[in-house]
Amino acid sequence: MFSAFRMGFLGVHAGSLKNKTVVITGASAGLGATLAVECAQQGARLVLLARNAERLEAVARECEQLGSEVLTVVGDVAIAEDGRRLVEAAIERFGRIDYLVANAGISMWTEFAAIEDVTLFRTLMEVNYLGAVHCVHPALPHLKKSKGLFVAISSIQGQVGVPLHTGYSASKHALQGFCDALRMEVAESGVGVMTVLLHWLKGTELRQRALGKDGKALGDASREHRAEAVSLEKAAQAIVRGMQKRRRQLYVPRRLRLLAMVHALWPALAEWVVKGKVAREEG
Repeated sequence: MFSAFRMGFLGVHAGSLKNKTVVITGASAGLGATLAVECAQQGARLVLLARNAERLEAVARECEQLGSEVLTVVGDVAIAEDGRRLVEAAIERFGRIDYLVANAGISMWTEFAAIEDVTLFRTLMEVNYLGAVHCVHPALPHLKKSKGLFVAISSIQGQVGVPLHTGYSASKHALQGFCDALRMEVAESGVGVMTVLLHWLKGTELRQRALGKDGKALGDASREHRAEAVSLEKAAQAIVRGMQKRRRQLYVPRRLRLLAMVHALWPALAEWVVKGKVAREEG
């Protein structure tokens, strides 16, 4: 799945996660798989969860070739019991959790008025918001013991709404609010909470898996992201650096911080910018 070039390209600050236990959801492809390889390069012990067992094992083999100990768990973050199984398996195998990375997610790409099946909003909430809750709730006592870090892979849409993404933006706003509140609750325990506010990413299947107006994945009907999208490698490197520094909030790329600031001070301007970018993606 990943070339040797990619594995070498990802290896920054080698060894900085050595012997740390990193749990990653949505790890069978895209950003989750790239993060797993990045952490393996640095000597982390990995617990990887995804629904697709075959693809998950392929990622695990690649990480093991880099010298990482890897445990795979097949499951769905939308199911609370699977979140508990993930944490129990991690503790049984490695005895601790240092980092929990809630990466699993699903998107949408359709105008609200055109939606034929509004249950897609429930799906988005169950995966993007409750999927994180289902994992961090059982993991929290263990993160407190290790004074670890909960990492929520979110989107700039957790702060700024985007057309054609009403349900996705709502789910990421929910995740952002949850993390902001949780951070205050656990601050004295030594647990950190980092939200990652991403731009569009290249090389993922998020567009193909995005839900359309009928509530089904767009598949081949989706369009590729334009050059402005961020590569998986750069995103993974930025996220791991943020984990090492225990950042509170991370914008990827950093220029997204400007959009958030403009939105807070002059929302009409921010909306004009966002609508223009979405129109170019549609074109």
